[in-house]
Amino acid sequence: MEQFFKLKENGTDVKKEVIAGITTFLTMAYIIAVNPGILSATGMPMGALVTATCLSAGVTTILMGLYANLPFALASGMGLNAFFAYTVCGIMGVDWTVALTAVFLEGIIFIILSLTKVREAVVNAIPNTLKIAVTGGIGLFIAFIGFVNAGIVIKNPATFVSIGNFTSPTVLIAVIGIIVIVALSSKNVKGSILWGILVSSICAWIYAALQPNAAAYYGISSFPKKIFAFESLSGIAFKLDFNGINTLSFATIMLTFLFVDFFDTVGTLVGVASKVGMVDKEGKVPRAGKALLVDSIGTTFGALLGTSTVTTYVESSAGVAEGGRTGLTSVVTGILFLLAMFLSPLFIAIPACATAPALIVVGFFMVENIVKINFSDFTEGIPAFLTIALMPLTYSIGDGLTIGVLAYVILNIINNIFNKKNKKKISIVMYILAILFIAKLIATGI
Repeated sequence: MEQFFKLKENGTDVKKEVIAGITTFLTMAYIIAVNPGILSATGMPMGALVTATCLSAGVTTILMGLYANLPFALASGMGLNAFFAYTVCGIMGVDWTVALTAVFLEGIIFIILSLTKVREAVVNAIPNTLKIAVTGGIGLFIAFIGFVNAGIVIKNPATFVSIGNFTSPTVLIAVIGIIVIVALSSKNVKGSILWGILVSSICAWIYAALQPNAAAYYGISSFPKKIFAFESLSGIAFKLDFNGINTLSFATIMLTFLFVDFFDTVGTLVGVASKVGMVDKEGKVPRAGKALLVDSIGTTFGALLGTSTVTTYVESSAGVAEGGRTGLTSVVTGILFLLAMFLSPLFIAIPACATAPALIVVGFFMVENIVKINFSDFTEGIPAFLTIALMPLTYSIGDGLTIGVLAYVILNIINNIFNKKNKKKISIVMYILAILFIAKLIATGI
């Protein structure tokens, strides 16, 4: 352990690393219930999705520990799974096998970028304003999904959406979950989101036992008849479909996956490492190149198994805060994910209203950094605002990103023409993205 992970050199020991690994798992284990719940909207089987979620998270997190020797955990990314299910497969009507192909190819491109200096060039080319805005927009988007799943927000033919019935069981169950998460978070209890899901699920199962007919009407499942089982991956693994990958729409989907995955990973690595001083004098994360390579491999591996983009989780900060400093933390977290594969009946029985609190609270966490955006500068603030606002309002991460990039390029071109003293540099990457997005809007008629 000492020779491989260099524990003493990093100021830690086996006990600290094990505790940190358990803490990270408890903090992000909600994804085992939430990810299958979201992706099952595409028609993919829940049981197989639980296995794919656990297996992809377990293997890639262990790889992060063994190869990069960093205490970061990976799993199917929030926001990207919503984009996969609700935008790509839902609104755009793309079959989930084709969507998995887009994720797979995005992972291949990510691997190439991680092995070359192109990675640094791309990171430097995208303005920080849009990086923050994308994260904030995704936060609002997944929170909106949580509100809908809970029944707090419902359809309205006159106003599009309106407030739901707060006496309905789904709303009450979700509100209880939110209260539990907020109360435990305020006390710095580890795994507060997981506890919120657990309490909401127990409430839902009790209601289903007392009112089975009403529970069926509201889509509330009963407690599973068994807890231990292993669901096969045969229904979703290696189901890639390369037909139609030459379309502009497919290219846009793939680029959106790549854009969000790439910068979300970079932001997570830098953010988590910076909080505990795991950066060098130049502000760079040690072995970040290896971490990005593992992340990209995880995305490709996850697509083959049948799940959406695998990415590094900001919840890794919980384990780091507990003293995790080496890859041993990640190995422990990964092993726990692998063990969770054999609890699939329990995760399948968790209703959408019980995972809704997790979506809402995670959305809140993702929005908090928008205070760093300079809204007083219209060339920065307006593109950021459009990105953040249009992701939930169009029910599409891709459309919000498209308009945000176009607004940034157009507004800064106008600024550079009329404001000679305060010109903004626009990278060639942004021009290329703008051209691609304009072509996409014309081709799709949006």
